[in-house]
Amino acid sequence: MAGARQETRVEPVTADREIVISRVIDAPRELVFGAFTEVRHLSRWWGPEGFTTTTRSFEFRVGGVWDFVMHGPDGTDYSEWITWTEVVPPERIAMLHGESCDDPNAFESTLVFEPDGAATRIVMRTVFPTRQLRDQAVEEYHAVEGGEQTLSNLAAYIAEITPNKEGSDAR
Repeated sequence: MAGARQETRVEPVTADREIVISRVIDAPRELVFGAFTEVRHLSRWWGPEGFTTTTRSFEFRVGGVWDFVMHGPDGTDYSEWITWTEVVPPERIAMLHGESCDDPNAFESTLVFEPDGAATRIVMRTVFPTRQLRDQAVEEYHAVEGGEQTLSNLAAYIAEITPNKEGSDAR
């Protein structure tokens, strides 16, 4: 009983600081998970529509860092920094994401890769330090739309690198 009460309290405490986005991608989860493990993949799909990425350094492991610049379609550069805090292939990735390693406004994201038949449901849960930072990300940086576009770019990239399924192009 106490466990149920505690679980009920946890969601409302973080709900006002969260953004949750999910998408089903038509590929096995090992392949979808793998698109996060190498910079050669990430640089092809990471970010919202019109953005490109230049990597300064990349090491995919717990405690490893991805230091990169996102280039906006308007020419604006955004310094970005991610450290991987949990890696459970092919199920889960957790990270701390900010502008630099000492960014006091860095946010935590967890990506869960769930089998969905032959496809994969990816759920991206981002928790900001405060509600105000979450609201700012939503209003000023269009974080919801940007997250949806990023997962859309991932789906398009996976479709591009996945061999056609037998008979799928006939329909």
